[in-house]
Amino acid sequence: MGSATVRLHDPDVYEQGVPHEFFDELRRADPVHWHPEDARGRGFWAVTRYQDVVAVSRDPDTFSSYRGTAMLADFDDEVIEMQRAMMVNMDPPSHTRQRNLVNRGFTPRMVGKLEDHIREVCHELVDDVARQPQADFVHDIAAQLPLAVIAELMGVPGEDRERLYDWSNRMIGFDDPEFQVEGSDGAAAATEIFAYAGELAQRRRAEPRDDIVTKMIQPDSNGDVLQDLEFNMFFVLLIVAGNETTRNAASGGMLALLEHPEQWQRIQQDRALVPSAVEEILRWVTPVMDFRRTATRDTVIGDQPVSAGDKVILFYPSANRDESVFDNPHTFDITREPNPHITFGGGGPHFCLGAHLARLELRVLFETLAERLPGIRLAGPVRRLRSNFINGIKEMPVQLWT
Repeated sequence: MGSATVRLHDPDVYEQGVPHEFFDELRRADPVHWHPEDARGRGFWAVTRYQDVVAVSRDPDTFSSYRGTAMLADFDDEVIEMQRAMMVNMDPPSHTRQRNLVNRGFTPRMVGKLEDHIREVCHELVDDVARQPQADFVHDIAAQLPLAVIAELMGVPGEDRERLYDWSNRMIGFDDPEFQVEGSDGAAAATEIFAYAGELAQRRRAEPRDDIVTKMIQPDSNGDVLQDLEFNMFFVLLIVAGNETTRNAASGGMLALLEHPEQWQRIQQDRALVPSAVEEILRWVTPVMDFRRTATRDTVIGDQPVSAGDKVILFYPSANRDESVFDNPHTFDITREPNPHITFGGGGPHFCLGAHLARLELRVLFETLAERLPGIRLAGPVRRLRSNFINGIKEMPVQLWT
């Protein structure tokens, strides 16, 4: 390699931002790169090219989410067994069955019914921050929108939204000391969400409502139903995936627009650009940076032989800047067309269940911000999350009025 090796598993690296220069070099010189780890890990293949990430994503028979979980870290057998109850760590046919059960609440029709509520929430958030000259965009706007939407979807009382925010921070921030009082704090947060989910399901069985929880705890047309453990683990996944991805896409997207003011001005002049701007924000930010697969047999990725049992890490920020797919990939262009980013996954069984919802939330949010807060600008340094998993922003002070 021509430059110093970047420790892609080290969360400290990402506090300074995604190491795009290193990914550029890997795609050029060593696109399926063997990456050693420290004593806590056994090393992994870093998959950095778009076509290879897509190929691995679409072959769950060869590249398993179940064998070693979908997370970069290596866990002991007890933790792996527990994690396997979560859909993201399943392979077909178990994954197919559970996804079909939960998908009932995430159809385009169900999501479309939320647009008026999402628009109302966005205007309420602006009303709240408009009373002050400055705000923290992350906490006051970007985090509150997906929390409010999840609460609406799942029938969670509004007063519990901050609890969801805290739990999500503690689970995703397992490598960030600001969110971890103790080393086990993330596991404790998961336990608290798990218990809350059980109580919520119990209430819906007693008093059914027109919400996703009620739908998911009822049998489908074949009489199949989510078991208590399956529902509780899905709720944990939803709190994290449904909150963190949209929150960080919104924060990172606003930062990109403020750093490219000519693009922000174009949105203000022509709201019809918002949908394509959302797609470029999703590509540019790539909130989930990586997922893991484990090779089930000896195989090949690109030209690189991979052995059965090897750990394979798919790096989505690198794939989303692959120059063989995207013209001028390091240019932020809200009119980019085509824009076949794989922020929601490279296809296959694990394509993001909430993609329709995330796109809707981001579209309505940026339409509202362009209308109500056109003069928004940075008012201080941006602080990033210490994480090798989520491309996150912890704090982004903004001035609301010029």
